[in-house]
Amino acid sequence: MRNSYAALFVSFLLFLVWVGMEGSTAPQPSPPPKPRLKWYKGNTHTHTLNSDGDSTPDEVVRWYREHGYHFLVLTDHNFLTHVDGLNALHGADEKFLVIRGEEVSDQFGGKPLHINGLHLKRLVKPQGGSSVVETLQRNVDAIRKESGVPHINHPNFGWAITADELRQVRNNKLFEIYNGHPHVNNQGGGGVPGLEAVWDAILSSGKLLYGIAVDDAHVFKRPWDRGAARPGQGWVVVRAERLSPDALLDAMERGDFYASTGVELADYRADDKSITITIREVPSSKYRVRFIGRGGRILSEAVTNPAVYRITGEEGYVRAKILESNGSVAWTQPIMLGKAEAQEAR
Repeated sequence: MRNSYAALFVSFLLFLVWVGMEGSTAPQPSPPPKPRLKWYKGNTHTHTLNSDGDSTPDEVVRWYREHGYHFLVLTDHNFLTHVDGLNALHGADEKFLVIRGEEVSDQFGGKPLHINGLHLKRLVKPQGGSSVVETLQRNVDAIRKESGVPHINHPNFGWAITADELRQVRNNKLFEIYNGHPHVNNQGGGGVPGLEAVWDAILSSGKLLYGIAVDDAHVFKRPWDRGAARPGQGWVVVRAERLSPDALLDAMERGDFYASTGVELADYRADDKSITITIREVPSSKYRVRFIGRGGRILSEAVTNPAVYRITGEEGYVRAKILESNGSVAWTQPIMLGKAEAQEAR
């Protein structure tokens, strides 16, 4: 009997302890802090002697590292360059990274249809198709099958891809709004819209696409030749946790980057109430920031730094274009709003 009372007493004490713990207001452990995001400058479209470039992979990689880039994707036509040796020579933690890539180069009806595959596991052969849209889709699907991230290249090269055809491609989130090659018709012409107008038409339809800038460099040995496809014409600046292929490409596919031909941003912040853009100014230059919405309409224009746009919710989407007085440009990615909420890019 004495043992039974003792056991009951111990149980009662344990119950009181449990009740005290349940009612305790002692602070709980805080979740670990989120990693600090960093900005990384990179190019996702360039060529070497492995297709139609004029320089070796080593020379190409060396150019980008020596010119302040953090990452480079080698994208020769229908050729996948192994990059382990290049990273052993030129790579460095949080300083520089080379990523596998390929420009899957197909065609339909004589129209060149080129899609870059970033960080592919294996070479992707051109898939062909019975229309422009089917050819693009089959190649995008093949890139995804090899764990790569696709982006559709220079739609106006050869006047190959219309806005409506581009809009129909599923499971692709990136396309080139600027390509530095001199023969890709970025501005459109002859009744064909330029690539920014194409972008606005697609966004206005409710389909979300992110715009990238690239140089599509082929010629490294004639830096004076402005008629050549030279390096350093366009790039992306990606906000990611670390300099790794997965972190960079995940950030690009969620739109956490801007595209540029020379303008540098110190910061870019956006939420459902406002967008704030801070430019890293060059003293000899002046800047304008255009906030653009549905149909390509200019919502407002600012000359202050930082430039702030207050969202009303009626814009359909908002993207920004930063113009520098000597012709350089940067583009931020669209925020979809209201009735124009993004369709799934599947």
